[in-house]
Amino acid sequence: MIRPLTQKLQDRNRSAFTLMEMLVVVAIIVVLAGAGIPIYMSFLEGAKRDVAARGVKTLESAALAFNMRHQRLPMSLEEMCDFAPDGGRPTLDVKALVDPWGQHYIYNLNYIGINGAPQIYSIGPPGQNLPIMNFN
Repeated sequence: MIRPLTQKLQDRNRSAFTLMEMLVVVAIIVVLAGAGIPIYMSFLEGAKRDVAARGVKTLESAALAFNMRHQRLPMSLEEMCDFAPDGGRPTLDVKALVDPWGQHYIYNLNYIGINGAPQIYSIGPPGQNLPIMNFN
């Protein structure tokens, strides 16, 4: 007795995925990635803000340490990166002067906080006008 051709094809073992199955899987991956990328980017931006806030606090602590060592506040952030006249190590590394968006932190001696620290802030993300400050 001869079996129909369709039954022979069904009985045969499959060793690969069909093109349609592959296209469905790729489409699902594309949809998931499209939904996940904006969420990931918002988390990344929040992390950059946190790093900038920690950078501002680090610079504030470094300015206060400089004040204790030299009995005056530094005239600029860059002054804390120079070697001390007595041969001591610099208070800061030059890399600490740049925020996560690649902009320099702003140092303002005209505003001194309650703790004696000068105002230090990051402009924040480009084009958003959301500064990150050590005090308001």
